Amino acid sequence: MLPHFAIFRLREKSLARGVFLSLGAFAAGLRLAGFPYIQSLHGSHWQILSLLAAAWGMGETARCLQRNWSFYHASVLILLYADLMILVTIVVLLILP
Repeated sequence: MLPHFAIFRLREKSLARGVFLSLGAFAAGLRLAGFPYIQSLHGSHWQILSLLAAAWGMGETARCLQRNWSFYHASVLILLYADLMILVTIVVLLILP
C-alpha cells in the first residue's frame, strides 16, 4: 500500500511530482547523450523516453496552475518556463549527430 503522499496519487495535483519528473528526465537525457565527455556527445533513440517523461512533468506542473493570479501562480509559471527549457535541451541533444 502506498503512503498518503500526493506525489504517489496520480489523480491529484502534485507540483513536486512535476518537478521530479522534469529534473529526472533532464538528468537522464544528459546522461544518455554522453554528457560528462563533451567530445563524445551524441544523440540516442532512448532519449525519446526522457522527452516523454519531461513532457509528462510539464503537464503535471501545468495542472497546478490556479485561476487567480498569486505568487504561487507566478512560481508555477516560472517552473513551466524551466520545463520548456528542459524539453528544448533534450530535443537539441536528441538531434546531435
